[in-house]
Amino acid sequence: MPLGTLDRSPPPFFKQGTSALTKLVLFSAISLALMFTDQHYNIVQPARWALSLIVYPVQWLALRPQVLWDQVDEAFVGKQEALDAVEQARVQVLSQAVRTSQLEQLALENKNLRELLELRDRVGTTAMAAEVLYEASDPFTRKMILDKGANNGVQTSSPVMDERGILGQVTRVHPMVSEITLVTDREHSIPVLNTRTGARGVAFGESGGAPLLELRYMATNADIEVDDVLTTSGVDGVYPPGIPVAKVVKIERRADSVFARILCESLARVQGARHVMVLVPVKSALPSFKELPPEPQPLPKGGRR
Repeated sequence: MPLGTLDRSPPPFFKQGTSALTKLVLFSAISLALMFTDQHYNIVQPARWALSLIVYPVQWLALRPQVLWDQVDEAFVGKQEALDAVEQARVQVLSQAVRTSQLEQLALENKNLRELLELRDRVGTTAMAAEVLYEASDPFTRKMILDKGANNGVQTSSPVMDERGILGQVTRVHPMVSEITLVTDREHSIPVLNTRTGARGVAFGESGGAPLLELRYMATNADIEVDDVLTTSGVDGVYPPGIPVAKVVKIERRADSVFARILCESLARVQGARHVMVLVPVKSALPSFKELPPEPQPLPKGGRR
């Protein structure tokens, strides 16, 4: 066979289509376009809802062994432990009775002072009981999943608390479940009030490994001490005022900084919480105000209207 008639093209095994660089650029552009579209038009939300409905039975089945184990473990609690629990409950009831009588007296005095000053009564809020299914698996965030969702009336940005204080805030709602971001998450912030001094501040989730909060932007000479209790100030329109948030555990005053580094420990159970209460945001519970009538125009000088 003459040499000029030989097929010099590579075998089909070595033939390639579009280059790898072209594919990388193409799919990167598609990814950026999808991210931009979802950020502005929220087109992925229906897909998230559908995936949540699909994954919910799998989550429920995955939690059944743990639920069964908890039931078996509770069934084998010893008699002595039960008696100790009853005794502790009796002591706690007596202590709560004393505190309740004191709180009733303080509430009566507070009511009389508010009526004397003609102040509006404090706006109440409704609550919903929920149970923590599990903690999020992302090691860089601190989130929990609740067993109540949009079908139960849970709203985004609703405060969540346990019997000790504020636990976090609802940041994502699905039909059957909802996700809460804990107060110790680095992306979370909450306005607080020092119950001892009345000073206000903002507590942020600590970015370190420990589940703590940091009270930022406080001057080095600020009147704050270890064991000071911080409660919600209510200025953000989300959290009701007066709910415990954290306790100051460490204060660092450095000469090279105008702000002190104040670390706080959450009073709520950010690790191991099970039963919680989901509150309605304060701004959702506020009554709507009617439009005020227009102010009267002043009369012109030396004449009538």
